[in-house]
Amino acid sequence: MSTKLYYLHDPMCSWCWGYRPVWHELQKNLPTAISVEYVAGGLAADSNEAMPIAQQDMIQNHWRTITKKLGTSFNHDFWRDNIARRSTYNACRAAIAAHKQACQKTMIDAIQQGYYLRALNPADLEVLIALAKELSQQQSVNLDIAQFTHDISSAETDKELARQVNLARQLSQQGFPALVLESKGIRQQIPVDYQDYRSTLADIMGKLN
Repeated sequence: MSTKLYYLHDPMCSWCWGYRPVWHELQKNLPTAISVEYVAGGLAADSNEAMPIAQQDMIQNHWRTITKKLGTSFNHDFWRDNIARRSTYNACRAAIAAHKQACQKTMIDAIQQGYYLRALNPADLEVLIALAKELSQQQSVNLDIAQFTHDISSAETDKELARQVNLARQLSQQGFPALVLESKGIRQQIPVDYQDYRSTLADIMGKLN
């Protein structure tokens, strides 16, 4: 029976952005026998409503906290330049659509950098498609834009998003990011260390021995 590490995330989750460097290092150092499965948990369902000012202030404070604790960069111009909406499902759909073309990690990175560094709004489909177009122009990325544009709005992608949201809720109630190890039919939560991948790797290996 295979061993799997579930990564519960949302492309618009600020703590996932903060965890990104350590998460990348952890993946590089995982034994090849452990497969990684991304699960888009969906922080916030589709909405066209502007986010209340109090909620905007709360999220900006989260960003400042993450910067203080982890040194993560955020472009706060986002709040000035966009109509912020509490709506992350489109970003999750983009990750799922890109996964069909083996470009999921690249797409998630593009969404995170677009949102947190370039002050773009990944709640908007047109922003996500524009990011995909940018990726498609890179030699190392093989992403068909017509296919991506179709898939991001397809019923099949909606069905897969619903499956992943439900799976994330089954796997953990601790928010995002979260790690769950599945081995020999047993699922175990792995603590997320935002500072050093080695402690997380040690936890994983300890549960396999």
